Amino acid sequence: MSNYNRADAVKEIAVRSGNPPMPGTAASISDFASDVFTTEVMRQYLPAGVTDALNETIHFGRPLDPALAGDIASAMKSWALERGATHFTHWFQPLNGGTAEKHDAFLELDNDGKALMEFSGKNLIGGETDASSFPSGGLRCTFEARGYTAWDPTSPAFIKRHSNGATLCIPTAFCSFTGEALDKKTPLLRSIQALNRATTRLMKCFSFPEERVMVTLGAEQEYFLIDKLFYLQRPDLMQTGRTLFGAPPPKHQQMEDHYFGSIKPRILAFMTEVERELWKLGIPAKTRHNEAAPAQFEIAPRYEELNLAVDHNMLIMEVLRVVADRHNLVCLMHEKPFFGVNGSGKHCNWSLDYGDLSLLKPGSDPHRNAIFLTALCAVIRAVDLHSDLLRAVTASAGNDHRLGANEAPPAIISIFLGDQLTEVIEQIENGSVTGSKCRPGALKIGADMLPPLPRDATDRNRTSPFAFTGNKFEFRAPGSGQSCSAVNMMLNTIAAESFDFISEQLENLGNTDFNTGLQKILQQIIKQHKRIIFNGDNYSKEWVQEAERRGLPNLRSTLDAIAPLKNPANQELMMRYGVLSKSELDSRHEILLEEYLRKLRIEAGIALEIANSMIYPVAVDEFSRLCSALNRAESAKRTHGIAALQNTADRLGLSLDELNAAGDELRRSLCGEHTEILAALERVRRAVDTLEHQVDDANWPLPKYREMLFIY
Repeated sequence: MSNYNRADAVKEIAVRSGNPPMPGTAASISDFASDVFTTEVMRQYLPAGVTDALNETIHFGRPLDPALAGDIASAMKSWALERGATHFTHWFQPLNGGTAEKHDAFLELDNDGKALMEFSGKNLIGGETDASSFPSGGLRCTFEARGYTAWDPTSPAFIKRHSNGATLCIPTAFCSFTGEALDKKTPLLRSIQALNRATTRLMKCFSFPEERVMVTLGAEQEYFLIDKLFYLQRPDLMQTGRTLFGAPPPKHQQMEDHYFGSIKPRILAFMTEVERELWKLGIPAKTRHNEAAPAQFEIAPRYEELNLAVDHNMLIMEVLRVVADRHNLVCLMHEKPFFGVNGSGKHCNWSLDYGDLSLLKPGSDPHRNAIFLTALCAVIRAVDLHSDLLRAVTASAGNDHRLGANEAPPAIISIFLGDQLTEVIEQIENGSVTGSKCRPGALKIGADMLPPLPRDATDRNRTSPFAFTGNKFEFRAPGSGQSCSAVNMMLNTIAAESFDFISEQLENLGNTDFNTGLQKILQQIIKQHKRIIFNGDNYSKEWVQEAERRGLPNLRSTLDAIAPLKNPANQELMMRYGVLSKSELDSRHEILLEEYLRKLRIEAGIALEIANSMIYPVAVDEFSRLCSALNRAESAKRTHGIAALQNTADRLGLSLDELNAAGDELRRSLCGEHTEILAALERVRRAVDTLEHQVDDANWPLPKYREMLFIY
């Protein structure tokens, strides 16, 4: 890039930021879900019996009669045509972490060549696409191309709009010719089914009638925004999503003046349009605010049924990117786009309902508190036994840079309960009340001696990866750009296994009093798994040492983190619950491994290109200018300034030598192990960032952090 482009970009963006944004239309409650095939729409376009049958499938997982597909497809088509749609697509989530869609027109021709708009039940239920062009991890060979999309009736169809029309999107699963899952939705649906069964079984032990089980999720989405002009001058951002170079400015987030600060007009205009688009799609976007780092923001929807919430989060990420482009911004959802400042996460707030009862909501009723404490202990056991699997599904090259730094939790998975709940857990373990908060005497599950457990009885712990926050668990380890599917699939599965573990023991109590037996079961769980509970500072060095003493895994790198997916015991668990087969698990491991190594090599390649073609030339020009000035000063026999010029030229010369050596090391490392590439990338970064402080600011080719993070 020419020097003019960077300086001109700063001027143009400054003008852009100073001008009031173009007036827009705020989100309106009347527009909410206007582009969604909701139950209300169904009742308008479908016979009552068909609507009722479809709702039974949506809310209770009942099988849907295939004979009804034709009526539903016809209704969808009529509604979509009235809303301006001309095409339909099966919208699915392949294993590349994004979404996919192939558009087909409703257009058909009759025998006379007359154009018709048709959409059959067959079109709705399933479709075929090329499976070999998506990641499969060895499940499919390149020449084995057939793949199928299958309608997911539990997630409503919706309309995506563009400048010249609209498309009916039908959420679907995606599988191979052999029936193996090639997507992220299918295993998630399987895990929801497994947890439904396990929860129903557990609640039967408590003499509850069968009710609807609903796993819920509220996914907080963090992201960065920078001006498009800056983005286009950063090849590293364009190719990798993060800045491979960039010296942190003297001021970034240390003053803590951005978090929850007043939102700039340009950004607020962007957020308003995002909300308008999301509300039309039925996505209950509720919260927006500045995050801790400059140019970092967050959007949070209201919690929803898990499968729907995952679909909605994928749409949120897409809408953020599309709307940002309209505002001459770029939305960055890499886990660590800027070195030395906060990374971006996706906080998954997971909970579980049984009918009207929230299993993770404490209260004053003894019987319900017994259920709450049982569910709590089940989750404690699940996370302790399978923390390696939870870490595996949060592993990525981007998250390796984020975890353990700047308000992101560490790679060590632990649970935060807070002081009051921890005290109750300890009392259950000991079988007696010793604290001042409760009445003295024996603590028995289900008896009125159990103290009331008010909601939000504890402070928050932002350093904990898995924190209880009143009526849910907040899993803070997932990265901003990751799908919520795998994380919640794993959480559902390990929770189901723990629920079944407790149910089996309760079913075998025999003549033992239920509450006495339950208390013994929970006591044993707490004794065996309390090591996973930690309420302190997860960033401290002492916690790393303490976690090691407790035997908790610390899987810091992606390659270490994904290894548990190959563990036979872990694979047996996933197969037993019908969530993933051995071949499907092996494929996920292979995909994560290939993705990590590919991203690393892409980063190395673009780093070399930038260093050689953008940084080295300007550094050489600077060195030449200094040497010329030094030669002129010496020729003129100047007394002052020569030492300064000499020192400056020497320092710059050393930096040039270091950049050259670091580049050679990075080039050689491409033939070695990933650790060598990482070390060489870091060395090149240090060399370039040093030169950023030595080269004339007017000549530096890359937009700097102080510009990208503060001028928008």
